[in-house]
Amino acid sequence: MMVKLLPLFFITCMAGPLIGAILPDKKNPAVIAFTGAVSSLILLWLSGSLLLSGRTFVEPLWYLAPFGKLVIEIDRISALFLFICGLVFFPVSIFSAGYMKQYIGKYSLKSFNLFFHLLFASVVLILIAGDIFLFFIAWEAMSILCYLLVNYEHEDDEKTRSGFLMLAMSEAGTIAALLAFITIANGHGDIAFAALRSDASALGHIARWAVFLLSFFGFGVKAGLIPVSSWIPFADPASPRNISAILSGVILNLGIYGIVRINMDILPISFVGPGLIMLIMGTVSALVGILYATPERDMKKMLAHSSIENMGITIAGLGAGFIFASSGQPALAGIAFIAAFYHMANHSIYKGLLFLGAGAIDCRAGGCHNMDRLGGLIKKMPWTSLFFLTGALSIAGMPPFNGFVSEWLTLQSLLQCSVLSSKAIKIVFVLCGAGLALTAALAVTCFVKAFGMSFLGMARSKQAENAVEADKTMTVSMGILAALCLLLGILPTYVIPVMDHVTQPYVHQSVTDELVPPFFTVGTGNNKFPKAFVSDFHALGAQIGANELPGRGLVIMHRGAARNPVIFAMSPSYSVVMLILLLSGAFVVVRLFTKGRALVRKPAWSGGIRKLIPDITYTATGFSNPVRVIFATIFRPITISDPRETVSEHFRSAIKRDRKEVHLVDRLLGKPLFRGGRYIADLLAKMHSGSVNAYAAYVIMSLLIVLAIQIWW
Repeated sequence: MMVKLLPLFFITCMAGPLIGAILPDKKNPAVIAFTGAVSSLILLWLSGSLLLSGRTFVEPLWYLAPFGKLVIEIDRISALFLFICGLVFFPVSIFSAGYMKQYIGKYSLKSFNLFFHLLFASVVLILIAGDIFLFFIAWEAMSILCYLLVNYEHEDDEKTRSGFLMLAMSEAGTIAALLAFITIANGHGDIAFAALRSDASALGHIARWAVFLLSFFGFGVKAGLIPVSSWIPFADPASPRNISAILSGVILNLGIYGIVRINMDILPISFVGPGLIMLIMGTVSALVGILYATPERDMKKMLAHSSIENMGITIAGLGAGFIFASSGQPALAGIAFIAAFYHMANHSIYKGLLFLGAGAIDCRAGGCHNMDRLGGLIKKMPWTSLFFLTGALSIAGMPPFNGFVSEWLTLQSLLQCSVLSSKAIKIVFVLCGAGLALTAALAVTCFVKAFGMSFLGMARSKQAENAVEADKTMTVSMGILAALCLLLGILPTYVIPVMDHVTQPYVHQSVTDELVPPFFTVGTGNNKFPKAFVSDFHALGAQIGANELPGRGLVIMHRGAARNPVIFAMSPSYSVVMLILLLSGAFVVVRLFTKGRALVRKPAWSGGIRKLIPDITYTATGFSNPVRVIFATIFRPITISDPRETVSEHFRSAIKRDRKEVHLVDRLLGKPLFRGGRYIADLLAKMHSGSVNAYAAYVIMSLLIVLAIQIWW
């Protein structure tokens, strides 16, 4: 079946541009939606069947002298990433049917159709490549196609610069990643991943460090990790919103895939150091990302910065897993890996939803994406408001949505550091756990602001006042992602065993029992779950639903020793039922106490002013200003202008301050490197005296130095 489905996927991807080339430009949005959705369904079928079965698909292609055979290989890691890719591309394709209509007559939709489907095909080819050559050919194609799609509105110079920055940084990361693969290959003729796995064991300690650093920072560019994430706040806002959803929901995952493919599969990390670097860098990325997202008033840039935050959480989880694995704690390593992959999948879903919501606002609110100028959209765009609220609650880690489960599991895995022997590593875990907890708190602030200031209150601009609901294709696609946010949040006990399939070959044991006790199936108990232990939880209701639902149970729990039998436990499934009952009960009580009282609507009081006007309402900037003040030492904005004007003789003058943010990474890393480069360039410039004799002397000196090095070597 796999042999048929894979070619069918690529045929469908190629059919989209061919059909679009024949039809008029205005028909291309519908073509993109249809062929993109069909391709996604084929991919979901293919990857889902492999993911659930745990089988590996290997298909040799042709021999490429002098490297060896090119190979297609789909294992459990590939299947997971392919499945997430399909989950994002399916609703984004449907969304494009309505969203891309705004470009008719402005830009070529046939070109967009071609680039969109080729990008889809290149991403899948990266994930199924089983050798270095095929992997990097597909990687380069993906990078170029991302540049073309980010630069789709090429008449805007700022968007063109954003696309070029993304491409330049991507190429630098690609070179580093290629060097990592070359170091593993070590001159061997076979470039297949299977051959690299067998040869990697011969590498020494220094070579292993080199492979890790090159792969981590090389692929970290695509994953959007600090300090190589500068392209994200520019590329995401510059691209069409459907492409922004793909950049954050699919392309960033490719960076994680590259890191995992090398450091978990081809050359598994066997010592603690790399895991510590990943844990620290992931935490720093998460904290810095959300710090810059929270005060941001541009919705697109806010979502871009929050992508850095979520990729940081994923990397921190992977780092914790590598530390546990290197310290002889395979069960805890498996839990941390599951939390990381779960969070990566969740981020793809809710960030895709939020970018599609931002795209709907772009289309229907006159292109306004400044949250200070929005407001009141819940009355104009009720369905978009509902789905955006779902995405905001998910990314803020609020139960019963998916972000809560993966963030909770990540923090719980960090809290298990007590089993480690090194006090220094324990301190790092504690500090990183505190950093991620602060990140989660700031995420709540950030997305309360995003929804409240954009959708509630009153309209603060003509664009917001004249907004209308999005097309059905756009609302349906957002509804699909919103439903996934809820399902992944209330049914994690069905997701965790699937993630366990992915991590099991690398921690060499299943950890499903460590997280999802089989309360539905063990009734009388077994060696791992004694009868007394099981009966206690049955008395608490852990078996409710056993006769109606398949699976092991609905409780996530990690067991400890006899003195501490339960280390952590929760059940989003039962919690959502209780939440519904509590809310329903509160509603009934309120209705009973207010029975017979008439609801009276009156104008809002505003300091004696007859009518509340938009200029005196709360804005996104005002809401997030406390965060800006508290973390001023990190932001350190530059004041460009500070004009003052007198309002009245009895009042103080009005102050209008225009500030420019200088990103922390640019200030601490970019500017010093730039100044150092300028200093070296100025020194070298002094050598250009215009004297032929001086230039001849330079050549002779260079030859002598090269000869001396050669003789010494």
